[in-house]
Amino acid sequence: MHIYLHVPFCARRCSYCDFAIAVRREVPSEAYTAAILHEWALWQSEPVWDQDPVIQTIYFGGGTPSRITADAVDRLLDRLGRDRPVASGAEITLEANPDDVTLPLAAAWRAAGVNRVSLGAQSFDPAVLKWMHRVHTADDVPRAVDALRSAGIQEISLDLIFGLPANLGRDWDHDLNRAFSLNPEHLSLYGLTVEPHTALGHQAGRGELTPVDEERYAAEFLMAHRMLLNHGYAHYEVSNAALPGHKARHNSAYWRRAAFIGLGPSAHSGYASERRWNVREWAAYERAIAGGGSPLAGRELLDEDAIRLEELYLGLRTNEGLPAGWIRPHVREQWQQSGWASCANDRLQLTPEGWLRLDALVPVAHL
Repeated sequence: MHIYLHVPFCARRCSYCDFAIAVRREVPSEAYTAAILHEWALWQSEPVWDQDPVIQTIYFGGGTPSRITADAVDRLLDRLGRDRPVASGAEITLEANPDDVTLPLAAAWRAAGVNRVSLGAQSFDPAVLKWMHRVHTADDVPRAVDALRSAGIQEISLDLIFGLPANLGRDWDHDLNRAFSLNPEHLSLYGLTVEPHTALGHQAGRGELTPVDEERYAAEFLMAHRMLLNHGYAHYEVSNAALPGHKARHNSAYWRRAAFIGLGPSAHSGYASERRWNVREWAAYERAIAGGGSPLAGRELLDEDAIRLEELYLGLRTNEGLPAGWIRPHVREQWQQSGWASCANDRLQLTPEGWLRLDALVPVAHL
């Protein structure tokens, strides 16, 4: 079993953000903790626990989890551990903005049980950070890494965004080298997507923003892949790379279709063929909990065809790939001849060039 807690609160909305967040100057940590614990209690009678599974990973995502109090983190982890067994050495991750991290706060997270932190660096270019509406500076990132290391948190991941509009003049090579200089155990690299209802989406709609072209996007992705390998990282999933022994266990569980429970506004849960999702906004979530009810917004059961499509998509995202027999021979041959896939030990894996075409290749594989 794997647990995800969505913490929606942010100091401001980033220009590219389409997530379910709530901008708050004062974060309602007490109300949030009470609401999450109420929802967690509702899950205790669900059949997902029939096999009495052990919790292997816990992930505080957002939003900005580093904005709730350390006491809230401690109370939530304590309650989860008292109600259900948590594996010895379980991976417990908290996402953080670099400007939030101090040594006392990092020490409090570590004392609560957090052993992995994912830092939203995004870039080391001051102009780019301003354009993104990020509140941290480039210098906040190494300071945060030092504080986390000093507090005893030895699993650190950095997030970076590539594929930015060319007119920003962002030096992607420089950003990658700055990240490597901090020796993070893990790196997550996300291509910028301009969503319609974001600040960037409105700018694009008014003709004030020209999204990056496909050629530059691909070039930056392939550059990152080469540099990751040169620095000893395994590019083990489309957007993720890690030093040996440091893959993100929580995210890897999603790609294996392991059972997971999502708590908080907009959180999703999945086990076997069932999928559930909560109401999206914090205010609606809080109202549902305050009324003594459930924040559930919907649920569905996947049929065999939907499960196979999910398995294809998730499997092809990773460097482990899929059994070669899952893909029709003439499709495999076409992919290999095009340089989009390779086959070894009866497993078919997409190449980085294939990953760039993932969304187009999966439907073909599913026919």
